[in-house]
Amino acid sequence: MKRRDFGQYCGLARALELVGERWALLIIRDLTVRPQRYTDLLQGLPGIPTNVLSTRLKELEQSGIVERRVAPAPQRGVLYALTSVGQELEPAILTLGRWGATQLAEPQPGDIVTPESVTLNFRAIFDAEAATDVSASWEIHAHDLVLHLIVTDGKLDAGPGPVPDKPDLTITAQLVDDELPSYQAIMRAAKCGLVELKGRRKLLDTFLRLFDVRG
Repeated sequence: MKRRDFGQYCGLARALELVGERWALLIIRDLTVRPQRYTDLLQGLPGIPTNVLSTRLKELEQSGIVERRVAPAPQRGVLYALTSVGQELEPAILTLGRWGATQLAEPQPGDIVTPESVTLNFRAIFDAEAATDVSASWEIHAHDLVLHLIVTDGKLDAGPGPVPDKPDLTITAQLVDDELPSYQAIMRAAKCGLVELKGRRKLLDTFLRLFDVRG
């Protein structure tokens, strides 16, 4: 598959040549959250053909954006991870994600959400300026989705899975059975009081202040 070449001496054109192919930015999105196996990427990107995933990973490796790592014990096999060059894409990914979150309509039949996509939404929306003096942790539950959001002196650690220690506040969104556990659904439930809270309940207001896309 021939890669796109715009023939322009321009930073944006070069960026698009490297990461502008279909699925490339979503692969980078998932690897921004955590290193992953090929099968993890395939599972988290339903609809991507296996040959396209293999091609994109190869292209991103050749460009120095992605690298292979040996999985740490007790795991086995190979993990794909962002290089230091690839990690420099995170601010651009978050900016695009924040803008895109404001453009989302209601979910359509067949749409899915993944832990990685919801994590990136929370990272993108996070108001670091408002969190300057905040240190708190939240554990988010929505159907089978579990995420941790840990703010320490204004810096966010967000990812799939529970808070390593006891969270300051656990928020369980009360979603209807067929409702996607998306960022939008979680925030709507939190703002409407359709949540179960365990822990420091006053931190719900802080959560909404830091993670609501509309501020």
